[in-house]
Amino acid sequence: MSRTLHFAYPGELQTRTGGYGYDRRVIGALGDLGWDVKLVPLGEGFPARPDLAQADRILAAIPDGSILMVDGLAFGVLDGVAETLGQRVRLFALVHHPLALETGLSEQAKAELAARERAALACTRGTVVTSAATARELVENYSIANEDVVTALPGTDPVPRSTGSGDVPSILSVGSLTRRKGHDVLIAALATLRDHSWTCRIVGSRDLDADVADELEQLIQTLQLQDRVTLVGEVEDVQAEFAGTDIFALASRYEGYGMVFAEALAHGLPIVGCAAGAVPEVVPATAGILVAPNSPEEFAAALRRLLDEPTTRKAMAVGAARAGAALPSWRDTAAIIAQFLESKA
Repeated sequence: MSRTLHFAYPGELQTRTGGYGYDRRVIGALGDLGWDVKLVPLGEGFPARPDLAQADRILAAIPDGSILMVDGLAFGVLDGVAETLGQRVRLFALVHHPLALETGLSEQAKAELAARERAALACTRGTVVTSAATARELVENYSIANEDVVTALPGTDPVPRSTGSGDVPSILSVGSLTRRKGHDVLIAALATLRDHSWTCRIVGSRDLDADVADELEQLIQTLQLQDRVTLVGEVEDVQAEFAGTDIFALASRYEGYGMVFAEALAHGLPIVGCAAGAVPEVVPATAGILVAPNSPEEFAAALRRLLDEPTTRKAMAVGAARAGAALPSWRDTAAIIAQFLESKA
């Protein structure tokens, strides 16, 4: 069997999000395993306003019989071409999380996206997902058979333990400034902890949803937290941010996996998050506190506990480091995908 994989993706592969990070690392690791990965950029606008005619032309140029994997951010709205494509090439999808589970969609938009993604996925030979939670979602709600989906957890690189920030506890959040990441919940929670000593840095792109970024800036000003909460934007070296912090906090309303939670574990950081999507599969109870989504009160209570109880914070840091050490490598991730492709192609 040919070990050439055509990998199609929307937008810019170097975008600093967990999904694109997964794509980049898997592409590199498959290359290390002897695969020839040919990149197929599909253009901008996915999934909301894609140029489907352009994407159709690009995909039509892929030779018959090729192995083609399409990133789910694009594939979920390629239902109109998936059937023909699936008859011509050996078609696979990579789903980080179903498009209909993005935060802020109307019920009609959710239903339309789910129907389109279900139709597209039906045309594949198999689907790669990044968590068991997403695998269950596809089997239960997208008519995918168990044997046609494989879970390839994101890899995690070995990193040094965080050394902390010093006297004033530092809280770090990493995630693009989008509604799904729940930064508004974190900021509202922090506003109730004014009597505690802390600072917070929120690292993530402002460009994916400029309206949300502006809303968060305004919220910080309204709550008079400008001196304590910083919207950092994108950074070249996110590892430096992890290295100098004490607590990792991210109030995501949904995560298909949550690679930054795994990074926090690897750095030995106690975590506050939400029991949403795959997050409970990533963050064990020994490493952090998970609360209900959309609850600033519960999120604040969890942060307060870690700020008030240094022994609990230290114990969860140990638990995080232990869990982080058990996470798979990117080579492990790529090996699972390679075996799946070989068995289904």
